[in-house]
Amino acid sequence: MKLGVKDELCSGCKICQTICSLTLFDVCNPKRSALKIVGHFPAPGRYEVVTCDQCGDCAEVCPVEAIKLENGVYKIDRDECTGCGACVDACPKGAMILWRGDDVPIKCTLCGACMEFCPRGALYDADKPSEQAGVA
Repeated sequence: MKLGVKDELCSGCKICQTICSLTLFDVCNPKRSALKIVGHFPAPGRYEVVTCDQCGDCAEVCPVEAIKLENGVYKIDRDECTGCGACVDACPKGAMILWRGDDVPIKCTLCGACMEFCPRGALYDADKPSEQAGVA
């Protein structure tokens, strides 16, 4: 699966962030998700979805090799990570997130929960042609 994003369909509702926080971290807190919704103002209703595209830049800079590619997804080994933040600084999209009070960054694991619950189809499986065409 490849996570696709159509920013023009995003309403900024943050359901994707809520579902992500519940799925990955078992908390109902949109601020604790592995993706971000960025509002661009003053243009009303213009939002950008920031999520990991699995480019691997984070893994390349990790000094302890705590980020490993598994089935096409870069995953952070929480036991090996030192929390240095090199991966956060290296992420070209700003999709590696180190929340205040946490020792280990978080990132998208392509679980797909955000796509399943996005009410407007702004998040979709880019490997499925019907979803790329805008069918949600």
